[in-house]
Amino acid sequence: MILKHGGLFFFLLIVSFSLLAQDELSWKEASRESQAYHAYRLKLTIPPYGLEKIKTKLKGLKRNDDEETKLSSAYYQSLSLREKFTYHMIHAESYSQNCDAMPPIQDEQKKIFGHLPDVFNEYRWSDGQIKFFKTNKDSVISLMKESIARTGRIGLNFKAAIAELNAMEMIPVLIGTYQSSKKDRDILTVLMLLMKENKYAPFVSSASYKKLYGDEDNYLAALTYNTANEELIIKRATEFSQGLK
Repeated sequence: MILKHGGLFFFLLIVSFSLLAQDELSWKEASRESQAYHAYRLKLTIPPYGLEKIKTKLKGLKRNDDEETKLSSAYYQSLSLREKFTYHMIHAESYSQNCDAMPPIQDEQKKIFGHLPDVFNEYRWSDGQIKFFKTNKDSVISLMKESIARTGRIGLNFKAAIAELNAMEMIPVLIGTYQSSKKDRDILTVLMLLMKENKYAPFVSSASYKKLYGDEDNYLAALTYNTANEELIIKRATEFSQGLK
């Protein structure tokens, strides 16, 4: 029995080392260029309206029994609409714990993803925050346009809000901003998400759609970043936008 147990222990030890070796092989550091682009993708747009007082107020917040971290109702109602816009764009109220850490994405700068990254890591906008965006859609879009015109950038939080609002009227701004530098491929992602949400036939019947959102749809599904894919996404989104008029 001792030999049998010893053999079993040795077998389990070998299996454990084998699995550990596989994990180490699968966890490969991305290149510096890929890491730099990943950091670029995660940048937010920080609105200036009441920013310092809101940041100060956020420092003392703790999660409540509903797993939310939010301002008191009285303080929130005392904010102007622009200040509420700042609050929602820099802070997500609902706690949403992530799964185990994923291995680094390789060659991130060479891909056009079908989905946006998580905006706030382990937090997400609450139902109340989504309601604010939708109830004040025109104002939210106007404030985003104002910021984009001033900075020439569309932060990840703005992209997520545009997708959440199904803000098709932002397509010309998205395309114009992308074409000014052709650096932020997640703008192309938002264009595809808008076409997907509205079931734009030339897109949902395409090979690109099938690859990104078909039966094997996953968070990291991506197209190769090249001129042909870039131009095709912009062409379809432009025609989709013109059809709305």
